[in-house]
Amino acid sequence: MPDLSTHLRAMARYNRWANRRVYDLAAALPDEDYRRPVGVFFGSLHGTLNHLLVTDRLWMGRFVGASAAGTKLNAILFDSLPDLRAAREREDERIIAHVEGLSPAAVEADFEYATTSGKPQRQPRWEALAHLFNHQTHHRGHAHAALTSLGGPEPPPFDLLVFQREAARAAAATTAAPSPPSRA
Repeated sequence: MPDLSTHLRAMARYNRWANRRVYDLAAALPDEDYRRPVGVFFGSLHGTLNHLLVTDRLWMGRFVGASAAGTKLNAILFDSLPDLRAAREREDERIIAHVEGLSPAAVEADFEYATTSGKPQRQPRWEALAHLFNHQTHHRGHAHAALTSLGGPEPPPFDLLVFQREAARAAAATTAAPSPPSRA
């Protein structure tokens, strides 16, 4: 069975994979639909995707010791979808690099941070990382609901199992690829 660090690294890669799927679908929408209020918590797909970037930046700041006081969870960081997508890609790579750089001891160690209202907190780092990935999944569900309510084609699944199966097929294809013939 893989250890906790291995699991968190897989979750970071899954997070990037699922976000790419959401952004591919968002990019195919007319701008009016992308911004249309559809009854999800942050109003629209635009609001939801901005919220996810806000909170990932907030958590990554906490992981490296930066303050999150005063962060507005409904902030619109980028009005343009291409700019938002580019920032999302950079943040996903930042998350992956952070998780891959953690030793098993650092994953299990407590860390201290403050909530957006300034309340001090302390918990194991792995629990906060698990929350980060769970929070992404929660709001990607809102994004899926927004996409579905806009009446387009059924969005592809964002399920972890689909990612795991695709990753396993890609790994098998890489290991099964024949070696080039030797030149003796």
